Amino acid sequence: MSLKDQITEDMKTAMRARDSERLGAIRLLLAAAKQKEVDERVVLDDIAMVAIVDKLIKQRKDSVAAYLQAQRQDLADKESAEITVLQAYLPQRLSAEEVSAAVQVIVTQLGAKGPGDMGKVMGAVKTRLAGKADMGQVSAAVKAALAG
Repeated sequence: MSLKDQITEDMKTAMRARDSERLGAIRLLLAAAKQKEVDERVVLDDIAMVAIVDKLIKQRKDSVAAYLQAQRQDLADKESAEITVLQAYLPQRLSAEEVSAAVQVIVTQLGAKGPGDMGKVMGAVKTRLAGKADMGQVSAAVKAALAG
């Protein structure tokens, strides 16, 4: 079963259980997926779905920070609940050590030296670690690997 099918089944389950918070988050995810499919005229695979989930989680985290700064705990809690629902659709994330090891392997394979090769390394890393690691963490690991 594809990730998109799993999400659709979870939406049906949330509807039957009358779980409005979970249902709302899942509907947002499916709407974002449908929008991407219509805009690009493609059928999304699991990798593209994970990218959409990642994007939505990042948006929610930014919103939580803004709401907390504005002292709106109620809205921050709602966004945090959506993050929890969305994170269930991400694959198991790599640890910081695993990310650093993977980055080191890629840097060695490409023969990259110095900060000037950051773009080349990030391009290769994104294709291999997409959905498996937080890209902010990956970027920091690449900078560290190229600096040392």
